[in-house]
Amino acid sequence: MSTRYWCETAWVDRAVAHGVLLTADDTGTLTAVETGIDTAPSDAEAVPGFTLPSAVNAHSHAFHRMLRGRTHGDGGTFWTWREVMYSVAAKLEPKTYETVARAVFAEMLAGGYTSVGEFHYVHHAQDGTPYGSERPRGDASEGTADGTVDAARAHAMERALARAAASAGIRIRLLDTCYLTGAIDAELSAEQARFGDGTIDGFMDRHAGLTEAFAEEFPVNAPGESFVHVGAAIHSIRAVPAANLPRFAELDGPVHVHLSEQPAENEACQAAYGASPTEVLGRSGVVTDRLSAVHATHLSEEDIAILGGSRASIVMCPCTEADLADGIGPARELADAGAVISLGSDQHVVLDALRETQGLEAGERLRSGQRGRFSPAELITALTEGGARSLDLPVGALEVGKACDFVALRTDSMRTIGSLDEQIILTATSADVSLTVSGGRVRVRDGVHAELGDISALYAEAFAALEMEG
Repeated sequence: MSTRYWCETAWVDRAVAHGVLLTADDTGTLTAVETGIDTAPSDAEAVPGFTLPSAVNAHSHAFHRMLRGRTHGDGGTFWTWREVMYSVAAKLEPKTYETVARAVFAEMLAGGYTSVGEFHYVHHAQDGTPYGSERPRGDASEGTADGTVDAARAHAMERALARAAASAGIRIRLLDTCYLTGAIDAELSAEQARFGDGTIDGFMDRHAGLTEAFAEEFPVNAPGESFVHVGAAIHSIRAVPAANLPRFAELDGPVHVHLSEQPAENEACQAAYGASPTEVLGRSGVVTDRLSAVHATHLSEEDIAILGGSRASIVMCPCTEADLADGIGPARELADAGAVISLGSDQHVVLDALRETQGLEAGERLRSGQRGRFSPAELITALTEGGARSLDLPVGALEVGKACDFVALRTDSMRTIGSLDEQIILTATSADVSLTVSGGRVRVRDGVHAELGDISALYAEAFAALEMEG
């Protein structure tokens, strides 16, 4: 069996095409992409407006969404915001995290994304005990009496995220994150205990077990039906000692890292290692075309040359970087040096693929005093192909062999009417997303999830699960 969609206008081969007929097989993989088809065949769903390959959200912390609209009252800094974030992280358990993530992933789909890189570090129980191992006295919720590991309960938080993604219909690269120190040469704090694996060997062993478990539980088959993938992440130079960084060159697949988000991070790194975070990573051998540097806000010319020369991916998160007053990173200079730009929503101050894209160009204009720093075509590429490269997922373009993932934008709304072709990328918002398809299946239509229903109701359930007033 096959599924067909006829798109009035679509982005194909990095250009606008008219009358595009998409055919997907029963795995949700594209088997044909035809252009110049004047009318919709009787067996195809007609998709009006402008169709894009679906956006790729290359950087997400799902539970951060629960902070939206709750951290602005007293101003503060990134570091004070982080304390509030820790208080929410402390509330998470596998069952509640699945409830939260399901709502967040549903909203992502409504916002135009069908793939996400989940930068995940809340691995263990609150006291740092791995799920599936012996629990403290009086707590029989997890683990076994003799202290052995219960394989069915191991990786409970990671499984919760994977189940949430699969149920929502979003493709996930779960970026299993190494978090060993609270700051350079500092122990983890009590709030961070559940993030850590003790040593780099502890992380590597747990990561290998997670990869093996997920390969069995969520096998990677055809592009369109493979929804759960595993990758790795270095939380930051603050959280992983420089001596441990070369170990990440041993891993296959994508490696992500928070990089130079704050000046204080650069200052601490310079004091400890006599080098910038980028230079420390470069010395470790992990700065390659498999690396994705998230934020990359406060960089020197030398840092830009290192990242560009390696063809690393750069994940800009414009709405979060503005919300947290992080600053505006040198996106244009990085792209010109050879790095590949992609986009993420990070703490989900909004979940709107179009606003993130517009934020990239807006930031460039504000810091440079020039318009058109990134062309509309370049912005679309960052949102789609750039993210697909960062996460190494079979998406990002409407072409045979890739997953049938796309988003349709209204061209007749009060925001978009009159927009010329691909310039709609600079006028539309998530309110203009009329249809989101992943794996050949409609996931969200007019803001309502096809299977999960009203997304606001999912959030009401999530806030109730965490005993937070929603």
